[in-house]
Amino acid sequence: MRIVVDVTPLSLPKTGIGNYIRGMLAGLAEAGAGRHELVAFGPSGPRGRERIRRSLAGLPLELRLPLLPRAHVWRTAWSRLGRPPVEALLGPLDVFHFSDWMYPAQRAGLRATTIHDLVPLRFPDWVKPATVRMHGPKYVHAARTCNCIFVNSAFTAGEVTELLGVPEARIVVAHPGIDPRFRPDGEQSDLGGPYILAVGTLEPRKNLPALAAAFALLRARRPELTLAIAGLEGWEDRPVEAEGIRLLGYVSDDELARLYRGAAAFAYPSSFEGFGIPVVEALASGLPAVVSSHRSLDEACGDAALRADPGDPRAFEAALEWALEAGSQVRDRGLAHAARFTWRACGEAVLAGYESALTN
Repeated sequence: MRIVVDVTPLSLPKTGIGNYIRGMLAGLAEAGAGRHELVAFGPSGPRGRERIRRSLAGLPLELRLPLLPRAHVWRTAWSRLGRPPVEALLGPLDVFHFSDWMYPAQRAGLRATTIHDLVPLRFPDWVKPATVRMHGPKYVHAARTCNCIFVNSAFTAGEVTELLGVPEARIVVAHPGIDPRFRPDGEQSDLGGPYILAVGTLEPRKNLPALAAAFALLRARRPELTLAIAGLEGWEDRPVEAEGIRLLGYVSDDELARLYRGAAAFAYPSSFEGFGIPVVEALASGLPAVVSSHRSLDEACGDAALRADPGDPRAFEAALEWALEAGSQVRDRGLAHAARFTWRACGEAVLAGYESALTN
């Protein structure tokens, strides 16, 4: 097959979706073992094109990265106009797998996309209005036109069926994988004392102010502790900064791996996720994890993380205290759970989804 994958989200600093796209392509290349032609397609500006090149360096695929100033405007217009078909730029293809960022028309072949979560539909108040405007039409378009919709969890599959009316037969679960850099052994970050690590953009659904409230209770008894939060600045308007909290901002994957290994525990208070990759990264790094009890995180946690309601600061504090005191008891369970999530397995699931849809 000639498989074209839209990689435009890689034109910005990588977060969950960008990491998924990069990992999925690596998994497709490994699972396909040279049997298929992989094309990474990403019209973007000069800076974005360079980010895409760096992200995909070393993968056995063809890069088709047209230089497009004011790329977002043009991609949006191309999606809404519905012409020209993507083949006009790329030639014949068997599969076109588009991203959250654009959905141009195509003449033939399998049409596929990945839906990571439906937060803009389920909780529009948790995202920027521009996000609702950008992603809402994409979801409706995908439900109407795609032969195959991939999701990163069974939970999100249920969301796609419930909110978009997509039959289960057209949905394929392809769990994310974990980069091998996230492992227990290796260099550790030193923040000057013991710390609890949290990872996530400062946005409402990540629920980091709730973690700050629980941490304040914990620090009253453990003043030596720091809460380190790694992630992009977002649009959270509730207070997160307080005594003992360090906002690290965006960090590279290598630095993130060092932060995991140096931490005493990991905390993830998110109110809603499509999957929750940082949870599995933390478990793969040997960390005890305290995670929101919301069911959207069940697959990421398995039976390896301690669950607590982040809306109850004392309950979350008690879970963090347990993780600090006895978290090593679940280390092996966490490592075994995390080992299930590989990009090879993700690539195999995606390839099987393509082949099944083309057959049917």
